[in-house]
Amino acid sequence: MKRLLFILSLAIIVFAGMTQIVQAEGRLTMYCSAQGDWCQKAAETFGKKYDVKVSMTRNGSGSTYAKILAEKDNPRGDVWYGGTLDPHSQAGVNGLLESYKSSNLDKIAEPYRNPATSKKNHSTGIYIGILGFSVNTDLLKDAKLAMPKCWADLTKPEYKGMVQIASPQSSGTAYTALATFTQMFGEDKAFEYLKKLHNNVGQYTKSGSAPGKNAARGETMVGIGFLHDHGKEKAKGFPLELVAPCEGTGYEIGGLSIIKNARNMANAKKFVDWALSKEGMEIAASVQSFQVPTNIEAAIPAEAIRAEDVNMIDYDFVKYGSEKARKALIGRWVKEIKPLKR
Repeated sequence: MKRLLFILSLAIIVFAGMTQIVQAEGRLTMYCSAQGDWCQKAAETFGKKYDVKVSMTRNGSGSTYAKILAEKDNPRGDVWYGGTLDPHSQAGVNGLLESYKSSNLDKIAEPYRNPATSKKNHSTGIYIGILGFSVNTDLLKDAKLAMPKCWADLTKPEYKGMVQIASPQSSGTAYTALATFTQMFGEDKAFEYLKKLHNNVGQYTKSGSAPGKNAARGETMVGIGFLHDHGKEKAKGFPLELVAPCEGTGYEIGGLSIIKNARNMANAKKFVDWALSKEGMEIAASVQSFQVPTNIEAAIPAEAIRAEDVNMIDYDFVKYGSEKARKALIGRWVKEIKPLKR
């Protein structure tokens, strides 16, 4: 009888362990820094296709990096989907990401296969987005102002309180703007520009997509951010004009990474393979997110702003994706710009 009870107990333990393994194999925790509806559609589509239960948390790329860093000794996320490459790069350099070469990597345009600072296949580029600003044409008409066409225009006194941009402390979009101005003008002149712009900023938002949404709804006249986010609002019928500034502008590469020591590593790799496929890339356009996908087989939305149509700078993703550059520029912004009165 004792022997029988022992065998039964052992069987129960083994069965319970197998059940936990099955449950673990059917799960994925996604940290997403793309638009919320895009994140949700990707989670639902992947989960249904592969019978995986996906838990999704949406946050800006700067905030997501901070979360992954805080959890480094006990990772809770499996994949990091979307958001600017710079914090993905920093995470890779700091040992927070897993190296992975997807079977779909050959479908990705060469510059975006391994673009992060470490050059160890920690991150893959999944889309390209152009930095610029949008203008609410109804508010502009009511104010009887000329359409701003350049970065310099946004510092004119007539736009006081009418501009929004995110904070680089929480937003990868805002950090891209900070790095763009530095590369265009030189660091000291970039901060002179930011001081002038500060006089006209009505609010520094937490999220990089918020200024475009707020401009669309008439809460501000001008919103600075990635133009695909603003194009999404325009497609809904809001009175926005999108502007790629005359002096030139920077751009983002959207990142995709696996978190080091992910609990659901097999599903994390499966998600990356899917996200880099034609199907995975075209999820964005299905929810009116109009980035240019990096998969050469994926359709480019008609609404997308293409790099060849814009005066783009040669953005240095390796240098400005490094921890040293990010800390220095954000630290200087916090010290010199954030405390200024408006």
